Amino acid sequence: MTDIAPEAFLATTHSRRIGTVRRHWAAALAFAYLAILMFWVIFPAKFAAFDPLAVSIVSKLKSPSAEHLFGTDHLGRDLLSRIIFGTQNSLMSTLIAVVIGLLIGSIVGLISGFSPARIDSAIMRVVDILLAIPNLLLSLAIVTALGFGLVPVAIAVGIGSIGSFARIMRSEVIRVKELPFVESAHLLGASPVSVAIRHVLPHSWGPVVALSAIEFGAAVLSVSALSFLGFGAPPPEIEWGLLVSEGRKFISASWWLIAFPSLFIVLTVIAANTLGRFLEQKLGTAY
Repeated sequence: MTDIAPEAFLATTHSRRIGTVRRHWAAALAFAYLAILMFWVIFPAKFAAFDPLAVSIVSKLKSPSAEHLFGTDHLGRDLLSRIIFGTQNSLMSTLIAVVIGLLIGSIVGLISGFSPARIDSAIMRVVDILLAIPNLLLSLAIVTALGFGLVPVAIAVGIGSIGSFARIMRSEVIRVKELPFVESAHLLGASPVSVAIRHVLPHSWGPVVALSAIEFGAAVLSVSALSFLGFGAPPPEIEWGLLVSEGRKFISASWWLIAFPSLFIVLTVIAANTLGRFLEQKLGTAY
């Protein structure tokens, strides 16, 4: 081995410190942005300056200004207020989808990781089929069978994410169950269910939590896409994807009707991915 020059070592250490600081700042900004969205979900009326459903013909299709920061739509409704109120439907549907995928996927992965080889293989083949189908296509098929609306959309997107959670949980279960303290629990007479819940599950949760943040961003895209296509809640309900769908009719003259709702979708996806990658690094397991 060749010795590393002190200058090169110091430069490498400095570069790593800068990278760490940048990741922490990026994660802090992502968390702050998502926290603001959560306040919009809980208290939308506190942040919106106008009634999102109030029609004003004299104010229709006004460009962004001091009075209407994001402009108005074809019925004179304030776009920023509609985005704020639409956050509730968009993120609640996304949260339901992630919870469904997390719970069912984690249970499937836990069972698969503890099962004999044949059962494990059979479960994983089903998971492979789920992963082989594009998420949006699978969600479209499910929501068509369930019916239109934000809850069916959330269920459809959640089912589409089960495979990812199941595979990550299974990998962690297989890794953790071979550790000495788990083998000791078996030798002390603990039942397989007790070992799985008390010893394996708490030590397999880290990467799944990181994946939840990343899947949250993917679910925002899927929920918005399905609402854009008309599978979500119909007007006068407000949702980010629906706002983009309504604004496309006026895109040639009123760019803000698509630009601002799309911007919030993109920023939310970026923030969720940034936070997920930060959690992945902190929890010490990459997937």
